[in-house]
Amino acid sequence: MSEVRVLPDFPWDSLAPAKATAAAHPDGIVDLSVGTPVDPTPQVVQDALIAAADAPGYPQTYGTPALRQAVADWFATRRSAPGVDPAGVLPTVGSKELVAWLPTLLGLGDGDLVGIPKIAYPTYDVGARLAGATPVVVDGLAAFGPPTKGRTPKLLWVNSPSNPTGRVLGVDHLAKVVDWARRNGIVVASDECYAELGRSDDEVPSILDPRVNGGSHEGLLAVYSLSKQSNLAGYRAAFVAGDPALVQRLLEIRKHAGMIVPWPVQEAMRVAVGDVEHVLEQKERYRSRRETLLPAIEAAGLRVEDSAAGLYLWATRDEDCWDTVADLARLGILVAPGAFYGEAAARHVRIALTATDERIAAAATRLAQRSVER
Repeated sequence: MSEVRVLPDFPWDSLAPAKATAAAHPDGIVDLSVGTPVDPTPQVVQDALIAAADAPGYPQTYGTPALRQAVADWFATRRSAPGVDPAGVLPTVGSKELVAWLPTLLGLGDGDLVGIPKIAYPTYDVGARLAGATPVVVDGLAAFGPPTKGRTPKLLWVNSPSNPTGRVLGVDHLAKVVDWARRNGIVVASDECYAELGRSDDEVPSILDPRVNGGSHEGLLAVYSLSKQSNLAGYRAAFVAGDPALVQRLLEIRKHAGMIVPWPVQEAMRVAVGDVEHVLEQKERYRSRRETLLPAIEAAGLRVEDSAAGLYLWATRDEDCWDTVADLARLGILVAPGAFYGEAAARHVRIALTATDERIAAAATRLAQRSVER
């Protein structure tokens, strides 16, 4: 087995001791470690799923024309990205599946490089290894020097808003990435799964925005999930969009492999991307939870950085992340260690807002009591 195909241990398993400590709290655990939605799936989406429940035939791997058009319309109305070709839209079985298999679907293998962010969702690294390619951390494009086969990636991941940090990349930043990638024949995949969950009205630009790409989607793919903004994690409802030529390459392999989104889920997705109200309601829930939790976190001696969008607070006490995890676990609060997201994150923790209002309030109360005791 090639060294790059040796996968790392599943990181969440190492959090078990801290979880046991937190669960022993008299008032129960407040689990802020995993970004799993806890709020109801919108009724309009549930109704669409029920209406499509009679589905005896095989669904379309490509997605229904109505779904692909709905996604293209969503990019135009919600993401400032008009001109998305429905032929360049493809539903996926959740976004993690697409992230993990994209290097393989693009035909990457031994000797190929996949660029990933310095602080990053671990599946970018895993996806490169599954393909037999080599993941390389990209901390600024200048780090590559003059482009050569041995140092220039064939696929470059960007993630905005970032998981875990919540950092947002602006139009100028993304435009420079796209220009550099095109000059060097590199596919850019942009993971934008938290884009509609900004903290304010400030925009989160898409890689498919014409201000970023000059009006062409050549060599570009945007990855999106409805898990968070629509509470559809259990539906595995996501899509990739962009360059129709690249999407056709993905489609051909996916048809052979049976990587198909069920038709009732496709219908639920079609309705979800066309309904703005439930997204605004969910965004307000996360805003309220953030306002409850943030002051208590800061009063307890943690500094919150970035966190401009998404579902998380990225915090540090300038200590080893596992020390912070252990300390919070003694309060019955479970958070994710930054070490899950790369060596550069080893002094931070990720604190999710995906808990009920009651549990968020409980965490804030415990943190406030700790700060008073100090």
